[in-house]
Amino acid sequence: MQWEAITWQRMAERLAGHLDDPARAPAPEGRQRVGIDGAPAADTGTLAGLLAEELRLRGRAVVVVPTGGFLRPASLRFEFGRRDVDAYLDGWYDTAALWREVFAPTDPGGTGRVLPDLWDPVTDRATRSPYVDLPAGGVLVVHGPLLLGRWFPFDLSVHVRLSAGALARRTPESERWTGAAFARYEAEVDPASAADVVVRADDARHPAWSGVRGR
Repeated sequence: MQWEAITWQRMAERLAGHLDDPARAPAPEGRQRVGIDGAPAADTGTLAGLLAEELRLRGRAVVVVPTGGFLRPASLRFEFGRRDVDAYLDGWYDTAALWREVFAPTDPGGTGRVLPDLWDPVTDRATRSPYVDLPAGGVLVVHGPLLLGRWFPFDLSVHVRLSAGALARRTPESERWTGAAFARYEAEVDPASAADVVVRADDARHPAWSGVRGR
């Protein structure tokens, strides 16, 4: 894989240009869907925000959805303990709700009414956030961990990769047990091969990326 040094801002501009290419325009009633995958320590929200800003400057409607707003209730997440790797991989995030409230409405001919979040993990209660309308031609940006390998219908997927050492350094001590989950994710899903774009971000100040592959 060839790596190119790049800034986060320039990366957002390049990704927006890719999405804005007329050859990749969605169908008249369609919307484009972008996934930015990475561990919490990879701070996928930064790139998601920059990309959304750049798309809006180009006149595109954008809705950004962090998967942290679709965690399942604590009683379900911690059913097998607070540090269960299997549960973290397969039971912490409400993928059924993401399909129902985020992806289905953005299907061709869908309503475009996207729920930006569902559950507040701090209060462990429903957020009761209002739906947000994403018109035809708009862009949905979903970001967070463990997004790949779930058949989510992304038109463009980005994996922000951290080495095991960088992941440990940038993860709070109380959450370092999740490193085993991300090691399994790397081995079983191979997100660097599954994604259209791979970003190396061991040094967040100096990322490098693969460019958009195979598109």
